[in-house]
Amino acid sequence: MTRDDSDPDRADEQLLVLPDELRHELKEPMGPIETDADVLLEDVSGPLIAVGDVVTYHIVRAGRDPDVALVDERTKRQLVEAEIRETVTERVNVEARNPPAELTSDVLETLRESLEREEPTTVLVDGEEDLVVLPAIMVAPDGASVVYGQPDEGMVHVVVDDEVRREVRALLERFEGDQERFWELLEE
Repeated sequence: MTRDDSDPDRADEQLLVLPDELRHELKEPMGPIETDADVLLEDVSGPLIAVGDVVTYHIVRAGRDPDVALVDERTKRQLVEAEIRETVTERVNVEARNPPAELTSDVLETLRESLEREEPTTVLVDGEEDLVVLPAIMVAPDGASVVYGQPDEGMVHVVVDDEVRREVRALLERFEGDQERFWELLEE
């Protein structure tokens, strides 16, 4: 099931762009790194949001469907292996556009809608899903787990609370673009 691209309210307007001077800060993990999905899942007690194909693959293989997964069929800018792609795209429910180093209205609205769904939802991102970790942390409920990949190291597990949201908000406020529209869409 894909959204209707003819809906003018779902235009994929660019909201925020990652400035070059922030790139190095985003390479630091926002939580503990785990290499074993089974061990990571032992510490998940609330909703689970997985960002990235390899992370989603390992979580699904460990027997848990993320409540929301965001995938783009790539890892480290290369196509993922066929087995990973088939596993993570098997359950695609919706699609969203989000170019690299940007956050669009389309991906924000799709993220919010996906979190409201009763059934597990996989979002296939046309572009890049990496930065969606940040708004995912902002909109996830307290106690939710947001898990994303740390290249060549493992899976970063962020348990959402007010302190983590404050840190992420401070990062997002340093992005370039339409801050007012971004926060308006995020807080709807």
